[in-house]
Amino acid sequence: MRGIKRVLAVTALAAPLVVGCAGLASAHEGPEAHFDKGQFVANEEGAGEANVFSEVDECGVEHGAGWVFAGDEGVVGSHNEAGAHF
Repeated sequence: MRGIKRVLAVTALAAPLVVGCAGLASAHEGPEAHFDKGQFVANEEGAGEANVFSEVDECGVEHGAGWVFAGDEGVVGSHNEAGAHF
């Protein structure tokens, strides 16, 4: 049961990132380049997800990284993002 709660917590925290990135990708028309790498782990110690992304298009550049982990002591995470749009 604990494992299910951990997976649900990680999914709930990661879902807005996935949906937001999909919305950004579909909103652009024109040349663009992007990179996205994610990892997920679920074991007896907890569940976690990490993601790094970079995107360049006609409007600017954006980079970000984030992670979240749910274990016996609770849920922790971090997200950093930087960009310039013109």
